[in-house]
Amino acid sequence: MSTKPVFGDSTNFGVFSNQADIGSVAKPGSADFNPATGEYLIAGGGENMWFTNDAFHFVWKEMSGDFTLTADVKFIGAGGNPHRKACLLIRQSLEPGSVYADIAFHAAGLTSLQYRDTSDGLTHEIQSDMSSPARMRLEKRGDYISMWLAAPGEDLKPAGGYLRIPFEGEFYVGLGVCAHNNKAIEQAVFSNVKLTPVSTLANAKPILESTLETIAVASADRRVIYRTRDHIEAPNWSRDGKFFLFNGNGRIYRLPVTGGKAELVDTGTQIKCNNDHGISPDGTQLAISDQTKDGKSRVYVLPIAGGTPRLVTEQAPSYWHGWSPDGKTLAYCAERDGKFGIFTIPVDGGKETRLTTAPGLDDGPEYSPDGKYIYFNSDRTGWMQIWRMKADGSEQEQITSDDYGNWFAHPSPDGKWIVFLSYAKDVVGHPANKDVLIRVMSLSDRKIKVLAKLFGGQGTINVPSWSPDNKNVAFVSYQLVYP
Repeated sequence: MSTKPVFGDSTNFGVFSNQADIGSVAKPGSADFNPATGEYLIAGGGENMWFTNDAFHFVWKEMSGDFTLTADVKFIGAGGNPHRKACLLIRQSLEPGSVYADIAFHAAGLTSLQYRDTSDGLTHEIQSDMSSPARMRLEKRGDYISMWLAAPGEDLKPAGGYLRIPFEGEFYVGLGVCAHNNKAIEQAVFSNVKLTPVSTLANAKPILESTLETIAVASADRRVIYRTRDHIEAPNWSRDGKFFLFNGNGRIYRLPVTGGKAELVDTGTQIKCNNDHGISPDGTQLAISDQTKDGKSRVYVLPIAGGTPRLVTEQAPSYWHGWSPDGKTLAYCAERDGKFGIFTIPVDGGKETRLTTAPGLDDGPEYSPDGKYIYFNSDRTGWMQIWRMKADGSEQEQITSDDYGNWFAHPSPDGKWIVFLSYAKDVVGHPANKDVLIRVMSLSDRKIKVLAKLFGGQGTINVPSWSPDNKNVAFVSYQLVYP
């Protein structure tokens, strides 16, 4: 592949230094820079920027270190493929299967942070909740790439998606256009383009932003639903698939699955709710874990729409995690006599039953949809792994055994999968603000695949969060935003 320009004056690309077609294109692309207006007119062909290789026209500059690349983008002409893309991007190389990340603005309005984190690997995306932004910014700080967008008349803001993709040495930063049709050429204009090196001061204090996302189990593609600078955690997906519940600042909030405004759920005098909460099998009740009384968590039940909570566990601390499929029993983690274990109790209250007595920590109990098993995580063998047992506590068996710390197994509604959170082996416990994985295991053959790599941990996926149709999982990711 030639890296020489195929069109225009190679000495005048504004803030960039070169151009070329990347990958296999039937019609050569071109680029033209207007010094008077600062605009870049880029024409690109190519079948796609997706899967394991890309085909598009690229205008770039070789760089190292951290930067922001900002631009306004619009397509020229109507018609064409609605998935044609105009992009701000960073690539490790000029090869079509290069590691890369970009903000891809599609002609139909969809705007996504796309990425390939291994050479010749599959491309994935995080779809923004903003369509047709007026301005876009791609930011690199250290090993993290983020997407910033602005609606017309508004300032740029983080738009979800905060990826750890290390780029080694020098890399390529620039603008790209793909026709999404190898027989066509499409044009886009990039204006108000700024490529700015940035540095992060050692004493800089970032702001933590929370993003509620969903991920498709089949494709591992993600979609941003809700963003906030409040610290939110642990989304539940409603039984009818219409809304999420999550906690933040000690309260429980309800959010439509389409996004929008989060509404406070009335939990009476219980206003110090933590991230252990969930919905009854019939969708009519909500279990919460709250520590308003004396700073120690207890489990309460209230109507799903809100109301006066009813105390279920007298003893504390108790942290809810599971509801039996028949709706009669709650499963929870609790500390008794200085030892943590898994307990169950009738939802109407009464005597609790201890199911595990192993040394160390047993946590995160959740029933299989047939009620036969309870899945949980335990460090009884020296490292946190996923286990399961019969619902009466018998036949306890280890499910995972690898070099990750695995927490909070959530069975899918059809009982075919479990999704769980994984930390690097050097991480103790399940802290916040770490590089983590969301992984999924097929229970038929116990094969595991990675669904998402993200910045998160505590609060990401502590509680049941599958969609009722088994296709998606909800979670919270986090981002460090520097002033």
